[in-house]
Amino acid sequence: MEQTDQNMSSRIDLDGELLDNLEALVEAGEEGMVLNIARDLHPADLADVLMHMDDDLASTLFHWLPDEDAGEVLAELDDDYRADLLEDTPHERIASMLDELDTDDAVDVLADLPQHLADQVIPGLEYAADVQELLGYDEETAGGRMATELVFVHETATVDEATEEVRLNAENVEFVYAIFVVDDNERLVGFVSLKRLLLSPAHVRIRDIMNEDVISVNTSVDQEDVARLMERYDLVSLPVVDHDGRLVGRITIDDIVDVIREEAEEDMQRMSGLGVGEEPTDSVLRIVRGRLPWLLTGMLGSAFAATVILYFESALVEATVLASFIPIVMATAGNAGIQSSSVAVQGLASGNVWASDFSSRIMKEMGVALLNGLAASVVLALAVLILSYITPIDGARVVRLAMTAGLALLIVVTIATTIGASVPLLLDRFDVDPALATGPFITASNDILGILIFFLLATWLYL
Repeated sequence: MEQTDQNMSSRIDLDGELLDNLEALVEAGEEGMVLNIARDLHPADLADVLMHMDDDLASTLFHWLPDEDAGEVLAELDDDYRADLLEDTPHERIASMLDELDTDDAVDVLADLPQHLADQVIPGLEYAADVQELLGYDEETAGGRMATELVFVHETATVDEATEEVRLNAENVEFVYAIFVVDDNERLVGFVSLKRLLLSPAHVRIRDIMNEDVISVNTSVDQEDVARLMERYDLVSLPVVDHDGRLVGRITIDDIVDVIREEAEEDMQRMSGLGVGEEPTDSVLRIVRGRLPWLLTGMLGSAFAATVILYFESALVEATVLASFIPIVMATAGNAGIQSSSVAVQGLASGNVWASDFSSRIMKEMGVALLNGLAASVVLALAVLILSYITPIDGARVVRLAMTAGLALLIVVTIATTIGASVPLLLDRFDVDPALATGPFITASNDILGILIFFLLATWLYL
């Protein structure tokens, strides 16, 4: 472990040194030396370096790169940064760079370009028709994620013919995980693994060795469902079919890793009250536009909570000790709601919790809430009784105060937990992102309910 930490530290230092050296070489116009260094870097590493460089120097370095290298780097850049980098690039060169990419990566780049620039680039692409077709799909569906490069053969082909098909497509298909099998109507009917293909005699028909139990998805399936499917069945390549069952593309595991990361980041941002899609390269104004509405929403919720407190002003005047319990009730309600909603959102995202689990899930959360609330309320009631010996609390009413605080906490935790668990499930049932149930919404609603319940009980039991 210690050795691993040292290696990571060395890598960080090296990256900083590399960035400084590249900036100095670009500024000095040493194109040959810069390209020599760039060739030794993985496209993802070079993309990271570009995004940390001065904008003008990064643009110069990028335009020095050969089209093949530049295309691979483009696929690794953040969306907005990539669009800015290509803004002054001739559309002929953009087309040349995109021709070096798989169609799915080329479509990702085109989707982020201004429409007028994308319209100029597409006609110059080698596979313009395929790219144009992929752009017609929603980018968050299987159709929008798939690549059209794949190896397939007719079911009547021989092993020898299938092997030759793999050779013929070696230039266009970087990784071949399986050979898909189609019928006369190009409908997907099976697949053959590379291992099975290599171990079978050359004269054997593909239909005699193919696996007919093939898992596929329709072009309209959401990318999150595709990710769950590939994760559940440990797939590295998933065929995509149209509504008639015809084979139109495939999705590989590297694309799904990107989907899982993007969806996790999106959920985390929503749960944290951030604008969805915030990137480190975003401008200050863009970040403000994403965050400010959520901050104002949280502030509005707090204003309602303050209104509840103001309504019970007479109770606070009569017993100022009640004010000391306001932060306890608000914090506990918010935390209980966030805990249960986060677990529900995580379960829905992973597929372990279904919307049909509503009743059983709520009953379990209520059981958890009652036990947690009971434990917290006993602790709080005991704390009030102990503090009564060192603070000026009316001794005649201290027991009632302890009962009020404890009972209020028990009810608040139970209600907040129930709301936190139920709202994500309800949102999911109505096809709304469950992550919206966390963050400012749950916190604000539970704050308001918590304060209201506390003062109602205080008025009834204590005053």
